[in-house]
Amino acid sequence: MNYAKIKKTDVANGPGIRVSLFVSGCTRECRGCFNREAWDFQYGQTWDAQALSEVLAALAPDYIRGFSVLGGEPFEPANCGVVLEILQAVRSAFPDKDIWCYTGNDYERELLPRIAQGDETVSAMLGLIDVLVDGAFVEEQKNLRLAFRGSENQRLIDVRASLLGGEVVLLHVE
Repeated sequence: MNYAKIKKTDVANGPGIRVSLFVSGCTRECRGCFNREAWDFQYGQTWDAQALSEVLAALAPDYIRGFSVLGGEPFEPANCGVVLEILQAVRSAFPDKDIWCYTGNDYERELLPRIAQGDETVSAMLGLIDVLVDGAFVEEQKNLRLAFRGSENQRLIDVRASLLGGEVVLLHVE
């Protein structure tokens, strides 16, 4: 897997000061996407042990609240295995920091069916994510006043509560 960028102090992609990883590769090609260059699976640098060490070191300070994974598309089949390893390493090293993940996939219509079809990687990924920002970016629904998302169709999903309760639980932030 390639990645476009590791942002070591990000305040736009989740609450507080965060470390954000932008993975490369997305087949959705949403009109108006802010990160078009990351559609290319070969864009950026190859993910390796040094990149993981860089992310973990950036997460170490107490003032860093959490970790966000964006794209490209973290749930692309070509990215899932590596993204899962990253999420596992982050959760293991920093169990008290929250993990947010952005996806163009719809939680109920695309991710849950992959789990029902036996996709253990997607299941494991969701088990490690605290908040999932789901839904493709829709330029006609772009709203710059929304917290932590770009278009009105996108939702902030409390993944753990949703998995436990069997229905989507939305996170409300100001």
